Amino acid sequence: MRPRHIGLAVLIAAVWGLNFVLIEVGLHDFPPLLFCALRFAVVALPAVFLVGPPRVAWRWVLAVGVALGVVKFGLLFLGMHAGMPAGLSSLVLQGQAGFTALFAAGLLRERPTPVRTAGLVVAFAGIAVAAVDRGVHGPAGAFALLIGSAAAWGLANVLTRKAAPPDALRWMVWVSAVPPLPLLGLSLLVEGPAADWAALRGISWAGVGVVLYVGLVSTLFGFVAWSHLLRRYDASVVAPFSLLVPVFGMSSAALLLGERFSPAAGAATVLVIAGIGLGAVPATVWARFRTPPRRDAAPAAERPARQG
Repeated sequence: MRPRHIGLAVLIAAVWGLNFVLIEVGLHDFPPLLFCALRFAVVALPAVFLVGPPRVAWRWVLAVGVALGVVKFGLLFLGMHAGMPAGLSSLVLQGQAGFTALFAAGLLRERPTPVRTAGLVVAFAGIAVAAVDRGVHGPAGAFALLIGSAAAWGLANVLTRKAAPPDALRWMVWVSAVPPLPLLGLSLLVEGPAADWAALRGISWAGVGVVLYVGLVSTLFGFVAWSHLLRRYDASVVAPFSLLVPVFGMSSAALLLGERFSPAAGAATVLVIAGIGLGAVPATVWARFRTPPRRDAAPAAERPARQG
C-alpha cells in the first residue's frame, strides 16, 4: 500500500476506535436497535436526494445494507447493550479480518500469503484469549453476538469488493438507506414503542452529538474511506489494518470511561498487535530475508595474478 493509504487506514481505525466509546455512551439514552436505526438514518435521509443512483446493481446495495447495517451493527449494539464493554468490543470485532480472508478465498479466489495467514492466526489467538477471559468475567451470550457481528462485517467487506462501486460516497449513502426501516421495525417489535418514544422524547444534546458522530463521522466518512481502500487493494490486504481499532478503542475506553483490563485482556491485545505486524509487512520485505544476497565477482584488482 502507498504511504498515504496506510495513513488513511490508520485514521479510519482511530475514528472507529473512539466510536465504541460513544456507542456505549449512546446506549444509556437509546434502546440498541433504535440507536442503530438512527445511526443510518442521519446518513441516508438527507443525502439520497443529493447523490443520485448508486451506479451498481441494486442487489449489491441490498446485500451490503443488510449484512453491514442490519446484521453487523445490530449485533454489535445488542452485544454492547448485553454487557460487552467498549474496549473489549473493539478488540473482539476485529475477528472480521479473519472472516474477510475466509470469505475472500471462497468468493473472490484471493489467497493470502503464508505470512499474512500467520498474522491472522496470531490475531485470532488473541481474540481466543479474550473469549476465555470474557467467559470468566462476563456473559458469554454478549461475546457470541460480537463474533456474529465480526462475521457479518467480513462478509460485507467481500461483497463491497465484489460490487466494485465506482463512487464510494454514493455507495455508502445508499447502503445506509437500507438498514433504518428494518432496524426500526425490529426495535418496535423487540424493544417496544413505549421505550422508543421515551428515548426520542427525552433526547439530550449529548445524545444528538453521539448520533451525529456515529452516523456522519464513523459511518459516512469511515466506510466511504474503507470502500475506497477496498477498491484499490485486495480485501485480505486492507482488512488487517482494522486490527488497529482496538488500540484506539481500548485506550480511549480507559481514558474516557475508566475501563480496567485484566492481564488476559492485555495479553490478547499484544497478540492482536503482533498479528497486525505480521500481516501488514509486504511480502517483498519478507522475501529479502529469505533470499541470500548475490555475491558479485571480485574486482579485477583483488583477483590473483596469473602465474607463468
